Amino acid sequence: MALTKTIQDALNRQLHDELSAAYSYLAMSAYCTAQNLNGFAHWLRIQAREEAGHAMRLYDFVQDRGGRVTLDAVDRPPADYQSALDVAEQALRHEQRVSTAINDLYGLTVQEKDWASQAFLQWFVTEQVEEEKTATQLVETLRMIGNDRAGLVMLDRELGTRQAAATP
Repeated sequence: MALTKTIQDALNRQLHDELSAAYSYLAMSAYCTAQNLNGFAHWLRIQAREEAGHAMRLYDFVQDRGGRVTLDAVDRPPADYQSALDVAEQALRHEQRVSTAINDLYGLTVQEKDWASQAFLQWFVTEQVEEEKTATQLVETLRMIGNDRAGLVMLDRELGTRQAAATP
């Protein structure tokens, strides 16, 4: 069964949002590198790769269903932030927006009775639970650290040990 135009357009919007997220995470990573927070930068680069991977999952699915991928321009993300906490809070807000968009898209597939797209999107719904949890934990840890520079250095080192997840 081919995609309806409604679902195709919604999947293309989500693809755009995932690419935009990758771009935003790269900007955050660049900021952290400039602040000598290389562990944060490393963690954010992995986030950027994950978002690009999410975009490619959508790209492939649209094409596998006989749809047409259309790409829109990606806006320039901010280059400057107030602090590592500001970066983490921006990342959390981003993940919350993505969760809302995925949930809305999932609801649309139910409304349109597109069961194949609904099954496909279940992975994204589950992924967003983990993404929000991780971003929330980072924000809360940074809030606990406050102005303790030693704590920030320790967290930076910990984030630098993150390994990229295997591509599903």
